[in-house]
Amino acid sequence: MSLRFTDEEFQSAWRELDEPQLAGGWELFTETMGVQIYRLYDKETGLYEYKVFGGLSSCTPELCADVYMDLMYRKHWDGYVKELYEKDFGGQTAIYWEVKYPFPLSNRDVSFSSHIYHFGFIFSCFYSQDYFSLQFKLQYVYVRERRDLDVDGRKIWVILARSCPELPCAEKSGVLRVRDYKQSFALESDGAAGTKVFMNYFDNPGGTIPTWLVNWAAKSGVPGFLKDMQKACSGYKHYYQHK
Repeated sequence: MSLRFTDEEFQSAWRELDEPQLAGGWELFTETMGVQIYRLYDKETGLYEYKVFGGLSSCTPELCADVYMDLMYRKHWDGYVKELYEKDFGGQTAIYWEVKYPFPLSNRDVSFSSHIYHFGFIFSCFYSQDYFSLQFKLQYVYVRERRDLDVDGRKIWVILARSCPELPCAEKSGVLRVRDYKQSFALESDGAAGTKVFMNYFDNPGGTIPTWLVNWAAKSGVPGFLKDMQKACSGYKHYYQHK
């Protein structure tokens, strides 16, 4: 499979800003603060693919694109990042991203901490009377590309990313390699001081993590991503002034 993105892939992303493509089983999942999230069930994996339509009220699209592409700054504002850097893997430049995910669940009535080793994968668990917290580590190796487009006088920023399981990256003990990941991000001015946003996202960590757990993470993570992005955009200038 080619690691490069096609012109059609970029066009498909920005066209969703004008005409959302929701035929074929897409359903409205949730709507909050002007953001609509749709999902599509994948029978093969038991997971959902997501499409997000909304906006960032106080950030320009160019600033959003700059913040999204800045790996050093991502390590500053994203608390889930453990490692994040660009590297040459056998002649192909790609991004290595290791994340740690916590999952708080309710209605547990014991109190202790432990580590569970399951199928070569370490779950760090903490139990309390009120909640159950589960942490695990995921490893992504992916390529991405940004294009700043002029579409009949409209300025549109599109960023595409997808996993590259074929690249020669050594796997770590206790860290699960995500081999099926994709994301597209299209940005355009909302006509005022903000940004109109489209995002498409799918993430399959594999069969060692229960599908209900992955779907729970996406449910909270997808809307949380836009909220964190807006906060990161607001602090971008200050970050570099005081770096």
